[in-house]
Amino acid sequence: MPKAKFEKIYQDLKRKIEAQEYEYQSLLPSENEMVHIYKCSRNTIRRAIGGLIEDGYVQSLHGKGVRIIYQPIAQTNFIIGGIESFKESAERNKKKPETKVVQFTEIVCDERICAKTGFAVGSELYYVQRVRYLDKKPLILDINMFLKKEVPNLTEEICEQSVYDYIENMLEMQIVTSKRKMTAEHASEIDKKYLEMKDYDFLAVISSQTFNADGVMFEYTQSRHRPDYFCFQDTATRGR
Repeated sequence: MPKAKFEKIYQDLKRKIEAQEYEYQSLLPSENEMVHIYKCSRNTIRRAIGGLIEDGYVQSLHGKGVRIIYQPIAQTNFIIGGIESFKESAERNKKKPETKVVQFTEIVCDERICAKTGFAVGSELYYVQRVRYLDKKPLILDINMFLKKEVPNLTEEICEQSVYDYIENMLEMQIVTSKRKMTAEHASEIDKKYLEMKDYDFLAVISSQTFNADGVMFEYTQSRHRPDYFCFQDTATRGR
């Protein structure tokens, strides 16, 4: 399914902001200028800008325009508030990604797994362990469980590329919501085996339950991050 016009504009503006073609604290071109640049309606531009506002890239100033508030940081950062694949986050951080599957199997959810993940007892699951590399450094151990009936025919090869790309473009499933919890945990033997922990004995762990457009939880993931390369970023607004 082709992307909507506003999504393409959003991606183009986002890329230019990240590349600092539009610099921090400068104003984006005016609405009139962007209508001319992108040959589209004002509403299309406003939808693209709305996405940038939601993601913390810009702030709308009444009567003045749209100011860029995004600042690049040296350390690789991951987004708390959005749903982003590893490949997408690597591209945003200008890093070379690589994924190695170290375990791929099928399991049936028991009471212990149910209590930990939220999957119903008896559910058939794909269980996957993946080591994530950025610029050849092993930084993340992902432990994934996917609901087999919602993500059918998953393979090790797909898991080494992008499961989200498979879900969205092959299965045409819409990924909508992710509930996340962030903790610090002692490193396990498997963490030490795959992540080259050096002198560190703990990790930053993001546990997430991800839901599709039907409200079905199709994924549970634990992302175990090496602490020296861990940075999660979010943008918050104060409620009225």
